[in-house]
Amino acid sequence: MASPESESLTGMTSGEAREFHRIFMKSAILFTGWAFAAHVLVHLWRPWLFNDGSMTTSSLLDGVKTIATTVTAMV
Repeated sequence: MASPESESLTGMTSGEAREFHRIFMKSAILFTGWAFAAHVLVHLWRPWLFNDGSMTTSSLLDGVKTIATTVTAMV
């Protein structure tokens, strides 16, 4: 009779499957956080939602300055 560990469709043991799931979930959460942060920074730079057309070069520079001070404060 086959052991329960060898009955997996993937060929992984239960421990290997748990380890793979743990790494996969951490990677997915990291990627999602990175993508969210990138979208927020780009939206601060050039907003694409609720844009009334009043964006000017000086307001863009103000946004960049705000981002720069925020990032330097984090470091």
